This record gives sequence, C-alpha cells and structure tokens, in this order.
Amino acid sequence: MIRLEIIANHSVEENILEALAKAGVGKYYTKFPVIFGVGSSGPRMGDPIWPEENFALVIWCEEEEARAIKRAVEGVKERFPDEGIKVYGLAESTATPKAEAAAEATVPKAEAGEDDLAGYFVAGVEGD
Repeated sequence: MIRLEIIANHSVEENILEALAKAGVGKYYTKFPVIFGVGSSGPRMGDPIWPEENFALVIWCEEEEARAIKRAVEGVKERFPDEGIKVYGLAESTATPKAEAAAEATVPKAEAGEDDLAGYFVAGVEGD
C-alpha cells in the first residue's frame, strides 16, 4: 500500500477531484479542507497578508492506482502551472527493522523513473 498526499491551492481543488473521477481513481480519501503553509509557490496562510489557502487529500491505495493518481494530478498541474500542486507518497512499512535490512540486502533497488514509486518521494508535480 502507498499513502499519497496531494497538497494544492484551493483554486484547483475541483479540477483535481474531477481529474481523479475521470481517471476512475482516488475514490476513497481523507480531505483536510483548509491547511496553511509555505512552499515553493509561496505562503498560503488564509490571512489578510497571505490570503490563499491549500487543501490536502490523503489516499491509501495500491501502487498501480498511485501511478494513475500521479498522472491525473500532473494533468491538472499542466493546465495550472502556477497554482502550487504537490503529490507525495510513502510506502506502507509492515516489516520489522531486521526484516527490512534482510530485504535490502537481497532485493536490488529499482531504478528511478518517471513512474517510480519505490522511494519515499513520489512526485513533486511542482515544475521548477
């Protein structure tokens, strides 16, 4: 299982949800409707100085669905390149530290690619 976090400006929330629905992915999620922070797109604090706000979706899914979600969100980012859209992923860890060490010693690491979800960071869809 992969935990995906989509963090984006409220201005593209409906676009992201529509893209996920069109792709038939991300049907089950937890939504944090208002979040504040500072990223590479600038502050989103919901106050008079920095009035914009972000939202976040957390989705637990299998790796294949995670790749499809990433592609759907990338499509929205292409249409709105300045809105601050990020997708991060974290693989579920159910192994004990000793089992993980043994697995690392025997399983070769995947080569990084555009659809690689093997690492902790899935995709900074933010284009810099």
